[in-house]
Amino acid sequence: MTADDLRETSAALAGRALELPELARAGTVAAYVSVGSEPGTLALLDALRARGVRVLLPVLLADNDLDWGRYEGEGSLGRVRHGGRMALFEPTGERLGPDAVTTADAVLLPGLAVDARGMRLGRGGGSYDRVLARLERAGAHPALVVLLYDSEVVERVPEEPHDRPVHAVVTPSGVRRFRQPAD
Repeated sequence: MTADDLRETSAALAGRALELPELARAGTVAAYVSVGSEPGTLALLDALRARGVRVLLPVLLADNDLDWGRYEGEGSLGRVRHGGRMALFEPTGERLGPDAVTTADAVLLPGLAVDARGMRLGRGGGSYDRVLARLERAGAHPALVVLLYDSEVVERVPEEPHDRPVHAVVTPSGVRRFRQPAD
């Protein structure tokens, strides 16, 4: 994809996501900053923040768990390289602790693919599996939404016993729902 294609795709993705009722009524959204070839998230993060939404972004810990910090605009991000892996953009402000995600009304999850059942294929580090387990232990039921390109919605992905389905996938061309979040 060209830089123009990526900008257009990011804008379309943000527009679709902002139409979701789960994001429209959210006071707090846990999200992430896209890296590499992932669909761009900065336009969406800025739009949520402009609505007055508290946006939490992950900070990768040494054990692959996630701490959280507040997104205060693009200037509040720092580029951090973790070992030999790709550099991530993380919030540079106060750390809120791994349990901060349990306050979110919606959690935007990265992924490589999602299948027709709503099962998400992650990158294999287990960070978001830990987040989903933490939410379950806390009795928290935020909307779980994956942001992907259209071609990344597939018939079936491999599944492990600990995997949990998401509620919806947002792509530049639309939204596909798998189940409703609990109230």
